[in-house]
Amino acid sequence: MTPAERYILLGLRLGRHVDGLVDSYYGPAELKEQADGEELVPPEQLVADGAALLAELDESWLRDLVRGLETYARVLAGESISYSDEVERCYGVRPQRIDPTVYEEVHARLDELLPGDGTLADRREAWRQQNRVPAEKLMPVMLDLFAEVRRRTQQLFGLPEGEEIAVEEVSDEPWWAFNYYQGGRRSHIVVNVDVPTTYHDVLELCCHEGYPGHHTERATKEVALVEERGQIEETINMVPTPQSVLAEGIAETARDVLGPDVEEAAIAIYRRHGIEYDHERAQAISRAMEPMRGIGVDVALKIHEDGANVDEAVEYAMRCGALTEQRARQSVRFVTDPTWRAYSICYSAGGELARAFHRNDPARFKQLLTENVRISELLGSR
Repeated sequence: MTPAERYILLGLRLGRHVDGLVDSYYGPAELKEQADGEELVPPEQLVADGAALLAELDESWLRDLVRGLETYARVLAGESISYSDEVERCYGVRPQRIDPTVYEEVHARLDELLPGDGTLADRREAWRQQNRVPAEKLMPVMLDLFAEVRRRTQQLFGLPEGEEIAVEEVSDEPWWAFNYYQGGRRSHIVVNVDVPTTYHDVLELCCHEGYPGHHTERATKEVALVEERGQIEETINMVPTPQSVLAEGIAETARDVLGPDVEEAAIAIYRRHGIEYDHERAQAISRAMEPMRGIGVDVALKIHEDGANVDEAVEYAMRCGALTEQRARQSVRFVTDPTWRAYSICYSAGGELARAFHRNDPARFKQLLTENVRISELLGSR
């Protein structure tokens, strides 16, 4: 069995322990059948399998992936690993706390931008509700925006022939939206209607999950890496690996790389649907909040390293993130979920590293879409 096949089998076996750990799989059917048909492999054995594979691999992208799975297996087996070490071993980036003065500066700017009276959390939530896309218009608006960003992605980077997406609304999930890549250049994108999607956010969602974000990356790499180079390790996407940092880095910067006029195109689409909103204020609020994009990492560190309980973490998220209790509990739910506990860093660090690497240069962004740039290389480009 090749190292790539052993990696896939390790991932599939781990995935049987924790639902959602396998983000997607479209690889050899016989490996899936083997993993599904055997007795559940104990985490301790998965640690040994991962360690043995690591020992055989030279420094490479595949070794980085295996290291992530071996680390997760150790956590699953109950080994004593600090949260920061777990994150760094899985993703190649060590979590850093946000300086408290950053929160103060963001709060001061939000105080200037958010209309109304009351706490920042209440004013921020009121703003989100006032600018929430009406339920009956969310899907029609999204489909038109997907078409627009797809056209722009095709022009800038090209798209694999036959790629397509399907979009669906869901509820009761710990995340806002999700892309289930199905192989065959197809994605199933779902949007959690429990989380308010504002007029400003919906464009971000379409770029992040679709074009030129998650769907574009996976469909492009299915052709460039799997079909053309035979790298079957790309047919499995595992949550606790550097794949996630790279994927979220691409997705977090997807809207920016399409150029500033994509916002104007979005406004025109909203108007066709009878929607008018204060775009300039919405954009200013969004930019003001960027420095605290890593609040999820802070909340996770509060819980997993400082020993805060759920209520203490919720209070911290409310105070620092200017969040209502409901939204703070959604954030805490994410970082305490067995699948996603270490994942928050993928958004903040991934976005920072990808932005430093491509700097909105389409050629550099396309390199991320077609190659697996190691996290060490991304760190070196900062």
